[in-house]
Amino acid sequence: MKLLIDFFPIVLFFIAFKWQGIYVATATAIVATVVQLIWLHRRQGHIEPLQWTSLVVIVVFGGATLMLHNETFIKWKPSVLYWVMALALWGGLVFFKRNGIQLLMGAQVSLPPLIWQRLLHAWAVFFVLMGVLNLWVAYRFDTDTWVNFKLFGGMGLMLVFVVLQAIYMGRHLQASDAPTEAAPPVPGDRP
Repeated sequence: MKLLIDFFPIVLFFIAFKWQGIYVATATAIVATVVQLIWLHRRQGHIEPLQWTSLVVIVVFGGATLMLHNETFIKWKPSVLYWVMALALWGGLVFFKRNGIQLLMGAQVSLPPLIWQRLLHAWAVFFVLMGVLNLWVAYRFDTDTWVNFKLFGGMGLMLVFVVLQAIYMGRHLQASDAPTEAAPPVPGDRP
């Protein structure tokens, strides 16, 4: 259910674009994000900082798209959001000595500190590269191709990345749960 709620504005943006074009899609994404946050606030009692950030970015870049009648701004929105997430991960580590990935997943998963560090850097680099890739598609292809990439390409790459991360984590879960000391000898066994 949470995944559906998270992608609600993106899916509505895609549908509205196919139906009425970029400006209706942009307005739809703004409204959908506001509705999403109202629903989350009523359901959870609070809104996560990333969700507030997403609202600000869509309102600023979507608003500029609508006011200036220039689709370039909405095309920058995913990249800015990806880069904000990368900066938040690295900034949290550098300035607060906190690993954002471990904070999100540490209660469910036990990993060695080095693996948490690697996961943080992998996610941050992934977000930087996704931001660059978004702009590359936005400037190299038409708007229809960019919208298709935004929904299917971006979500597909995210899914592949998450699966690869899960495989990597799984390897280290087994290693971190293994006993660190040799088992005591059983009486009667010979070495």
